[in-house]
Parts: sequence; structure tokens; C-alpha cells
Amino acid sequence: MFGALNATTQKTQAWLDELAEIGGFISDAQAYTALHAVLHTLRDQLTVNESAHLAAQFPMLVRGLYYEGWKPAATPVGMRSRPEFLAKVADRLGNADIKPEDACRAVFRLLDHRIAAGEVEDVRHALTHRVRELWE
Repeated sequence: MFGALNATTQKTQAWLDELAEIGGFISDAQAYTALHAVLHTLRDQLTVNESAHLAAQFPMLVRGLYYEGWKPAATPVGMRSRPEFLAKVADRLGNADIKPEDACRAVFRLLDHRIAAGEVEDVRHALTHRVRELWE
């Protein structure tokens, strides 16, 4: 059991390290805040099935973060525009010194590196064109 816990801790740390490098974040806390804000906003845009498929590829700790506070019956929320999506990310970033667009671009690049290409494409296509523009 402790082997699995150590493995997911190491995998999660690797995700945070890579995200910090991609986004130029100055600490694990800043990278975690960006990851949390963007993943929750993304999750709320997806169907329950698409959310589950995406989360299945996360390390266990990231999966827990992803599902924290989720209300599947209330999703997808249906934010149609890029400003709506970014406003929700900004709200979730709180007073962190991170621009919402920078957080989105960094987390999306991380997902490109860490998630199977087919799943990334499925998730991208579940988003509106305007939101998808954030995911280069």
C-alpha cells in the first residue's frame, strides 16, 4: 500500500515540477494553485463520461484534486466563451499572482505531455472553439 502512495506522490511531484517549469511558476504552491483552478474549470465543461476518461489518466493524488467538490449532476456547465472560462479560472485562482490565461496555457501544455494524445483530442473537441484556442 505504501508503495502505491509513494509512487503517486512522486508522480504528482513530477507533474508539479513540470508545470512550474512550463508556466514559470516560482513554487510548488503556485503550480498547484494553477493546476487546481484550471482542472476544476475544465472538469466542469466536460460530460461525466469525458471527465472520468480524463481523470483515469491522472496520478491518484491529482485525480483526487480533480474530483474534489465535483457535482456531476451540474455538469457540463456550458461556458461558451473564452472570457467566461478565463473568469472562472481567475475566480478559482483567488489572490494568487497568476494570470488566468497563463495558467490555462501551462496546464494545457502539461496535459499535452502527460495524457494520451487521443484523450487530449477528445477533451479539446468537447470545448467550444473559443475556449479551445487557449489549448494551442
